[in-house]
Amino acid sequence: MNDATQPAGAASAAASAPQRILVVDDTPLNVKMLADILTFKGYQVVTAGGGKEGLAKVQSEKPDLVLLDVMMPDMNGYDVCRALRADPATERLPVVMVTALDPGKERANGLEAGADDFLAKPINQPELLARVRSLLRIKAYQDTVARQAEELKALNDSLEARVNEQVAQLDRLGRLKGFFSPQLAESILTGGGEDLLRTHRKDVTVVFLDLRGFTAFTDSAEPEEVMGVLGTYHRAMGEIILAHQGTVERFAGDGLMVFFNDPIPLADPTGAAARMAIAMQERFRPLAATWAKEGYDLELGIGFTHGYATLGAVGFEGRWDYACIGSVTNLAARLCGEAKGGEILTNQKTYARIESAVVGEPAGDLTLKGLARPVAAVRITALR
Repeated sequence: MNDATQPAGAASAAASAPQRILVVDDTPLNVKMLADILTFKGYQVVTAGGGKEGLAKVQSEKPDLVLLDVMMPDMNGYDVCRALRADPATERLPVVMVTALDPGKERANGLEAGADDFLAKPINQPELLARVRSLLRIKAYQDTVARQAEELKALNDSLEARVNEQVAQLDRLGRLKGFFSPQLAESILTGGGEDLLRTHRKDVTVVFLDLRGFTAFTDSAEPEEVMGVLGTYHRAMGEIILAHQGTVERFAGDGLMVFFNDPIPLADPTGAAARMAIAMQERFRPLAATWAKEGYDLELGIGFTHGYATLGAVGFEGRWDYACIGSVTNLAARLCGEAKGGEILTNQKTYARIESAVVGEPAGDLTLKGLARPVAAVRITALR
């Protein structure tokens, strides 16, 4: 086996690029002898005739190990070794100091300067090769650990970046859910919802709800009381809207507009709207009772209809809403305006879509503002 062969894990690198050893000595005969021995054993040898030249060769040649003479006229081996250890790029570079002086004293000085090992002159060839192999093996392990540490750091940085992106996406999702249904918000963030925001036409069920007695309440109550009531009302209604997969089109003080079947399609949008409206009236009754004890006379009126509308994002850069526009919206708003406290009104055409699922009773023909003919209204009272 070749003496320059590296340990497992570095063998492939050794096969393609022999390990490089820098010999630094001011005596040409010593340099030639060391270079011949090492070259014969398969190492690539670079030489330098003094300490300063040796430091320059370390920078330019990037050796795997340095054989360093101690006594040199321009810069002794101790100072060269200290310079190598002071540089982060070479602080782990294996250094073997070579000297003909007192082995005990020079070994201590060499180790103090940062040398890894020590050889006495005249050089014993088997000892030289054994020490070289040992230090190169250690360096190969150190290089592997350093490389793995860099790879781990890169993975950690990548993981941190992905975590930060996911946190940012969750934050964006939270903001989007303030305008859109959770399903649409998630679809937009994952890149699948942009087409839904383009203007399009679709059959939808539109629901309006409005507080009765709210104007009189705001005239007599303090602003803080008004905001407190609105906050409780919006939270209660908002939970029910999300539970039934409705999309909030707008908040207008005490009024809310919700529609179904767009942008997320539903199998039974009108049924979902009716169930939502009934759940809202049930949830509102205890709220109204609590407010009545405080002197607030508030009730909830709801109107809804089904039909075709034009939908899509409206607004300007930096501020967008998702709008639903059409006669179905106007009719739902007018029915809501006619609904008394506790009532849910729809038209006969919409009721026909859900009469097997809800209980309804005729509410008469209503003359509604903006409509040429009276509308046959139905009052929804419960689920069947």
